Amino acid sequence: MIHILDTQNSLVNTFLAQLRNVNVQGDMMRFRRNIERIGEIMAYEISKTFNYAPQQVTTPLATATINLPSDRVVLATILRAGLPLHQGLLSYFDSAENAYISAYRKGLTESDFTIALEYLASPSLEGKVLILADTMLATGASMVAVYKQLIERCGKPLHTHIVSVIGCPEGVREIESNIDLTNDATLWIATVDSHLNENKYIVPGLGDAGDLCYGEKL
Repeated sequence: MIHILDTQNSLVNTFLAQLRNVNVQGDMMRFRRNIERIGEIMAYEISKTFNYAPQQVTTPLATATINLPSDRVVLATILRAGLPLHQGLLSYFDSAENAYISAYRKGLTESDFTIALEYLASPSLEGKVLILADTMLATGASMVAVYKQLIERCGKPLHTHIVSVIGCPEGVREIESNIDLTNDATLWIATVDSHLNENKYIVPGLGDAGDLCYGEKL
């Protein structure tokens, strides 16, 4: 299953417009907050897919029966641009366990690279719902590499939700080719742009999400 949020008009469009706007991007706090807000919307939509069970809640006047989520959730994020998206998801899944993974492009040129994984901290994923987040889905190579490492080292989740803000057809195809979106996983993305440029950056995209969130790196 693939869910693209901007196929239906909503407030997601407003947050996307501000993320892309060069006249707004200079405000790093606002940029991060807009990613967080998209994460919050994603969390709400994902929550509709969970398993629920009735629970009794005592009020000052009586007892109410409320269906509450019964799934155990792990939020996993690719550093560093994924952190604001992680925070938005965590604002709704506030009892979730958390995982963090370092993944970056390593190579001689911007267009010729491999994915280096140097840090992974995660709880067991066995029988839990994994939500794997990164702000940009460009080539899709980082997301696939991280997913495979998590499964290999931490166990098989009950289901995986892959979450991104902006992607492109090349990245979506990479996910479809390497991850079972019929049974094992669902892809959630706010919008899919037209293509990657020669340096493997999304066009029109928004630039380097990590730098816009936290400042330019050396």
